[in-house]
Amino acid sequence: MAYKPQFFPGSTHIADNRRKVLDPNHKLEKIRDISDKDIVLLMGHRAPGSAYPTAHPPLSEQQEPACPIRKLVTPTDGAKAGDRIRYIQFTDSMYNAPCHPYIRSYLESYRFRGMDPGTLSGRQIIECRERDLEKYAKELVSTEIFDAARTGIRGSTVHGHSLRLGEDGMMFDMMQRFVLDKKTGIVKYVKNQISEPLDTEVKVGKPMDDKWLKAHSTIYHSLVGVGTRDDAELVEYIQRIHSLRVKYGFMPKE
Repeated sequence: MAYKPQFFPGSTHIADNRRKVLDPNHKLEKIRDISDKDIVLLMGHRAPGSAYPTAHPPLSEQQEPACPIRKLVTPTDGAKAGDRIRYIQFTDSMYNAPCHPYIRSYLESYRFRGMDPGTLSGRQIIECRERDLEKYAKELVSTEIFDAARTGIRGSTVHGHSLRLGEDGMMFDMMQRFVLDKKTGIVKYVKNQISEPLDTEVKVGKPMDDKWLKAHSTIYHSLVGVGTRDDAELVEYIQRIHSLRVKYGFMPKE
């Protein structure tokens, strides 16, 4: 009998959404077009069209000793070229954002190679070789796990995003990296992730409506949707994990 991965417990639509985005066989729905140039501008690591700075010579030019692991693992394009390590960091509103920090780290681990995800307080970072990062970032920004209003690309001064939404439904950003164009309804970035002003605005499309956000959210939040206690299967799973951790801490004989 073939093993079927169980990505997440739960019987609510939030749990269903988590299982969907965590499954690498599920193709994330594309909801906006964003160019390679725009991704480079948003991250701010290099000028669009410039060569990739390197941290070491290409692997093909290095005289490394024989290693069985090196034969087993195929390097990514960035590793082959010797690219330096760079990052993109996301923050997600707790008000029905389509994704959130811990789920981002898990789904990136399942879907991408050669990268290091990290979850902090209300934000999530992914680090890897620069050209690989740009490819991964494009998928993360152009698909269903990114909303123009409830998801932000922020490399610095992240805090405050989960405290409130603006009257227009936009997530708070002290640095005002992205703004809503009142005439077109399109969100545009006027600064890159580390708050440097952009010469060219980067448009990321219109925010999704509340109905779509509630249907696609991966966040348990009792005030705006489904709370953790509303999912009996998830509560049972969490209690089991907590119980086993406590018992292991006391090192029971049985």
